Amino acid sequence: MILVAIGANLPGPDGAPPLETCRAAVRAMAALPGVRVDALSRWYETEPVPPSGQPNYVNGVARLRRVPGAAITPEELLAAVQSIETQFGRRRAEINAARTLDLDLIDMDGLVRDSPDPILPHPRAHLRAFVLLPLLDVAPDWVHPRTGQTARALLEAVGPAGVRLSAAVQDPLG
Repeated sequence: MILVAIGANLPGPDGAPPLETCRAAVRAMAALPGVRVDALSRWYETEPVPPSGQPNYVNGVARLRRVPGAAITPEELLAAVQSIETQFGRRRAEINAARTLDLDLIDMDGLVRDSPDPILPHPRAHLRAFVLLPLLDVAPDWVHPRTGQTARALLEAVGPAGVRLSAAVQDPLG
C-alpha cells in the first residue's frame, strides 16, 4: 500500500480553486505508470501548520498500489509526484509557504528508510492531524512502520483540532 497526502491552499496556475487542483492531481497520479489509485479520502479543510496568515488548506489522502510486475522505486515515485506538483504551479521558495499543490509520500509498502529521499515513512506524518484524519478514510488499519502505532492512536495523540470535513465534499473526484 502506498499513501500519498494531498494538499493545496492557493489557486492553481489556471486559477482553479485548491479543491479542483487536488482532484486534478489525483487524476494525474492515476495516470502514472506502475501504480493505480485504489481509494481517495474525503476532502478536509485545515488550518495552516504552523499557524500563519495563509488561507486554509484542502487536504486528502490517496491510497495507491503497485501494478503487478511493476518495479517503481520510491525515488521514481517521488520524482513523479514532484513533477505533478510542478505541473500545477508548485514553487519551493520557503518552508511552510502557501502552495498550489503539495503531494507527500507518506508510506510505501511499510518501507523504513532514512536516505536517500524520500525518507519513509514521511518524517512528520504522525504529527499532523491533516494527514492522519484523511488517512483513516483510506487505510483505517494502517500502522506506522517506525512506531508501531495505529493511525487512530496517532490521531488521538495529536488531536483533530483545526481539521474539519470540507463542506464541498460530495464525490471526492468531483
